[in-house]
Amino acid sequence: MAAKPDARVPRHLAIVMDGNGRWAKQRLRPRTFGHHAGQKAVKEAVEFCLRRGIASLTLFAFSSENWKRPATEVSALMELFLKALDKEVDELDGNGVRIRFVGDLAAFAPELRARMLAAMDRTAGNAALNMNVAVNYGGRWDIANAARLAAEAIARGEFAAGDLDEARLAHYTCLADQPPLDLFIRTGGEHRVSNFLLWQLAYAELYFTDTLWPDVDQACLAEAVDDYARRERRFGRTGEQIATG
Repeated sequence: MAAKPDARVPRHLAIVMDGNGRWAKQRLRPRTFGHHAGQKAVKEAVEFCLRRGIASLTLFAFSSENWKRPATEVSALMELFLKALDKEVDELDGNGVRIRFVGDLAAFAPELRARMLAAMDRTAGNAALNMNVAVNYGGRWDIANAARLAAEAIARGEFAAGDLDEARLAHYTCLADQPPLDLFIRTGGEHRVSNFLLWQLAYAELYFTDTLWPDVDQACLAEAVDDYARRERRFGRTGEQIATG
């Protein structure tokens, strides 16, 4: 019989990687310098999840609102994506990491989109860790897109409109095939979710840290998971019900 998963370890961890720009500003460097430095923290997060047996890691890399940033920064981020894909995909694949990009990929240049799809195809059979990279993603977009897909299914006669409930709609959201989100971490000192995984956050535990993303290491992530382990997750039940099973 398979061992029961340890409830003190989140199955699905999501991170808003905030603070790259401020980290660079503290060092009198351009914001792009901070984005490059943040790549090390991504590797730390991946290694941490692999060591702890966490099934899914979702990283908020580029929101649908980030297109409003200066064109030079957006261009630099796109270039960074390309270089990171070329540099890191071999190691991630070798470690059994399944790479998945979630969001509206149609907005990206064909070359970048092609590399994203190639990375997903190459690692599709891996099972050590689901690494979901949210790009041009927004939580409201996710819900609206799920509603559109459900409406199309209804139009095809797959089920009646009156049968659309939370469970059916959830099937059409991003990450529907992965464990429910357990722990949400935001770095950089801000205390908001910024339109990230709004559907999936319904019962997640929230953890905020002042640490800027480039400074995040496995010790920092361990503090968040240890804090998570001390919390009582009731999902609408009472503490007494949880205690008695």
